[in-house]
Amino acid sequence: MDSKSRMKYLVETLNEASRAYYAQDREIMSNLEYDRLYDELVSLEKETGIVLSNSPTVNVGFEAVEELPKERHDSPMLSLGKTKSREELKDWLEGHEGLLSWKLDGLTVVLTYRDGKLAKAVTRGNGEIGEVITNNARTFRNLPLGISFKGELVLRGEAVISYSDFEKINARIADVEAKYKNPRNLCSGSVRQLNNEITAERNVKLFAFTLVSAQDMDFHNSREAQFQFLKEQGFEVVDYLRVNEGNILDAVASFERRIADYDIPSDGLVLTYDDIAYGQSLGRTAKFPRDSIAFKWADELRETHLKEIEWSPSRTGLINPVAIFEPVELEGTTVSRASVHNVSILRGLKLGIGDRITVYKANMIIPQIAENLTGSDTVEIPAFCPVCGGATQIRQVNEVQSLYCTNENCPAKKIKSFTLFTSRDAMNIEGLSEATLEKFIDRGFIREYADLFHLDRYRDEITQMEGFGEKSYQNLVSSVDQARNTTLPRVIYALGIANIGVANAKMLCRHFDYDLEKMKKADVEELSMIEGVGGVIATAFVDYMRDEENLRKIDSLMKELTIETPRVDAEGQTLVGKIFVITGSLNHYGSRGELKDIIEQRGGKVTGSVTSKTDCLINNDITSSSSKNKKAKELNIPIVSEEQFMSEYLGVADPGAADSGSADPGSADPAAAEALS
Repeated sequence: MDSKSRMKYLVETLNEASRAYYAQDREIMSNLEYDRLYDELVSLEKETGIVLSNSPTVNVGFEAVEELPKERHDSPMLSLGKTKSREELKDWLEGHEGLLSWKLDGLTVVLTYRDGKLAKAVTRGNGEIGEVITNNARTFRNLPLGISFKGELVLRGEAVISYSDFEKINARIADVEAKYKNPRNLCSGSVRQLNNEITAERNVKLFAFTLVSAQDMDFHNSREAQFQFLKEQGFEVVDYLRVNEGNILDAVASFERRIADYDIPSDGLVLTYDDIAYGQSLGRTAKFPRDSIAFKWADELRETHLKEIEWSPSRTGLINPVAIFEPVELEGTTVSRASVHNVSILRGLKLGIGDRITVYKANMIIPQIAENLTGSDTVEIPAFCPVCGGATQIRQVNEVQSLYCTNENCPAKKIKSFTLFTSRDAMNIEGLSEATLEKFIDRGFIREYADLFHLDRYRDEITQMEGFGEKSYQNLVSSVDQARNTTLPRVIYALGIANIGVANAKMLCRHFDYDLEKMKKADVEELSMIEGVGGVIATAFVDYMRDEENLRKIDSLMKELTIETPRVDAEGQTLVGKIFVITGSLNHYGSRGELKDIIEQRGGKVTGSVTSKTDCLINNDITSSSSKNKKAKELNIPIVSEEQFMSEYLGVADPGAADSGSADPGSADPAAAEALS
């Protein structure tokens, strides 16, 4: 392969990996592999003098997702140049003093304060255009919503979820497949939610790392003075040390000693000149600013031998490959296992039993295979499930190949399904561990969900089981009886329908007025029109509800349950039968999700697409040439501004007085306050 062909391959491969990581919250390549390929591309560009269009060395990030309003940043948010050499980091200072801080691994957010209040929060997005997440940012645990400084203040920070909170959230998820992969992906999804209630539940925190501007303030040309100012305003700032050429190597070593016990995800360090004017005078390249540089830890690699590939089934039938290798010491702990994630990565590594491999810990935490030094490529993909012996099948989704068990009655699927069904966010039945469920399934006590509510039939057998007695049995039966009184969103989530998590279950139930029969009859087109529901979720839901056996099991289950239906204020149902579409940025509401909740509370519905059934499109930019505006005009659907909607549909007498960004709703017109509550 010639240099140009290799460069084209690298550009396509790296961009696909970045798109998966940043825009879709999935990982198709390790950080180590990405860095290796990126460095190779940089080298080839220098060698040939050619930079291909769309090269990741000149492009920054990817486009923001469609579900949130977008906004252009006042100044581009560039990536940082990087090094893994401590000596290069020292030489970079060139006699100047700098600030060495953590490079946190979360989601970068730009915050704007005016008159001492948080006015706007926008994600980094593609570096030029980000997503407006103001309403979600207000739920960040450590973020001051009011500060003493009254001028305009703009800063950048990293939204993160700590390892300890990440583990607590994952511990509540019984289904192994549904657990989050890492704190960064969980944080990204949490910050970009349409419903800020979900963001609030995730304990997101923000650490400031750059002050962009502070109106009429003089910081005496010092970045450290800016940090001190931000601290005085109540912001948590990234931990940093003031360094020079004489002490920077000791400072790096100090951070390195802390990384193993540091609770905030970090993938390196950042070095910035303290002298603001000097840093700005250096300018920037097409992609990197020259006043800062990132230091990435040189991964500690250990060579070992692959002993076996363990295939681990899940409730959906997905069978995950796990590499088992001779134990090695990495970052102070002994490791002998690493997830290989899927068949595509397995084949890419060309693994074979006995192969010499190198392993490392991604971000010094998660064991990964770095390279296969032998490359025998002899691992066979199992044709039969390791649990039930049923036939397996390789399926490709989003260009990633994975292995599945095709046997619907596979015990592994049953155990995982019942584990999810009894979990806290589902039916919340205590006393049924995965091991206990496995015993009950093996003995024939439970074959479907409804059987859990008739364990009294097996009282004698259960009380004689190891680890059980009369008291344990009574506690279990009591927990089962308590679970009979539940809500429809819990039931829908408990069914384990692919891609239907807690939030989606709530959203679907709300859309169908908590009517299970309506949900059973919904089609893909109708579901796809719901804001936040795409074709994948819609298809999975409809396929589940079209299966006769699934419907029979649901009917049997519902006979055992008493469903609590949310109370609806009939007098306040002023929007019953009306369908709305919301697009663009809002002035009076923190997010489209907030306005959507107001509409639904009054009996209306909000969909994601303009159709002949739409009553009106809410868009503050009435004259824009957006696709939704065009569609509305074609169908003669009214396009109204936010204030028009509040006046005509919510009965707010003076919408201008209800601006939640500048006034206390309680001090505005009572109707406006109600609309914003």
